[in-house]
Amino acid sequence: MPAFNTLDDLSADSRVLARLDLNSPIEDGTPQDNRRFERHAETVRELAEAGHRVVLLAHQGRPGRDDFTSLGGHAEILADRVGRDVGFVADTYGDEALEAIDALDAGEILLLENTRMCDDELPEASPEEKAETEFVRTLAPLFDAYVNDAYSAAHRKHASLVGFPLVLPAYAGRVMETEYEANTAIATREFDGPVTMVVGGTKATDVIGVMDALDDRVDRFLLGGVAGELFLRAAGHPVGRDVGEMDLFDEQWERNRELIESVLDERGDAIRLASDLAYEGPDGERAEVPVDDIGEKETGYLDVGATTVADYEPAIRESDAVFVKGALGVFEDERFADGTVGILDAIAETNCFSVVGGGDTSRAIEMYGLSEADFSHVSIAGGAYIRALTGEPLPAVETLEAAAERRRD
Repeated sequence: MPAFNTLDDLSADSRVLARLDLNSPIEDGTPQDNRRFERHAETVRELAEAGHRVVLLAHQGRPGRDDFTSLGGHAEILADRVGRDVGFVADTYGDEALEAIDALDAGEILLLENTRMCDDELPEASPEEKAETEFVRTLAPLFDAYVNDAYSAAHRKHASLVGFPLVLPAYAGRVMETEYEANTAIATREFDGPVTMVVGGTKATDVIGVMDALDDRVDRFLLGGVAGELFLRAAGHPVGRDVGEMDLFDEQWERNRELIESVLDERGDAIRLASDLAYEGPDGERAEVPVDDIGEKETGYLDVGATTVADYEPAIRESDAVFVKGALGVFEDERFADGTVGILDAIAETNCFSVVGGGDTSRAIEMYGLSEADFSHVSIAGGAYIRALTGEPLPAVETLEAAAERRRD
């Protein structure tokens, strides 16, 4: 069990400052609804229905990037999800924000402006330094409690994540609570049968680190995506390298070659590699080729093949737990979704503990008509999920735990 306090421990009729992660794709200047709004709405609704005065902090993008924008549109989407009005003020801790906070009645909800528009927010620094910023010192006295529901940003040392828990009683929201419990299960739970991890995606550096860290907790790894090709390259196949204008493989190979070769050498019996790969044929249709028939890589491979999926399915069906990090192919293109969807289907049909991690992979569940209810947990976290799997500390979780410890003392 986590060592932090949750909403179950929150005193009634509180003025609550809650940190969410509503970071979303921006299209034509408009935020797109996604799973994060739905999940965080549960926490916000519970706080409002309990009669708390609820003020929300969130971020969107980073300064200088195209998706760095105001949160006005986010407030509208969140209101639809919560089923209550969500006020918005284009200010974070200036006079306009302070007046809007002061005017709140019990059960009302207010979203403040993008925290990353504050100079105090972004630079990584210790919680003690962040607690001394003007941002934290101005807002904190207006509240009785701080709630962190932003598990997907918990690996950051930003003011809104680690500063407030040092100066306010601090609690985990429902997203923080459920994400933490599911994503640390691989390290904290005992499973009766085999534990399998599906490894894919484009960020091979991340998942190779996970494989190395979990070698004593995972019985077998099923590989696809960029990481899968790099392991095939280490096994002597002429893949896992850039062709044309591609820029995915060579740099990651140079950075991780020694670790890949070491993991393959030490855990080769536990690592399953693709036996065939899919690519775009001359007619634009999906085509597949056995890995053993590839003499030279001349095109990009966009998915694992049907034989690989058939090879991987029995390993999943006999597992007691399955953890997914990364897609096996470019599932956004329906032609190359077979690997990712085939594996997710097998997991959904198996009576096992299952966690699908990372925002990109979890989107395949919605895109291809799968049900979230068929998985134990579908994570909305990316970097924090990686850190949880590898046992690295999450600063925002640590500050919640420290706040709980102070209260017990």
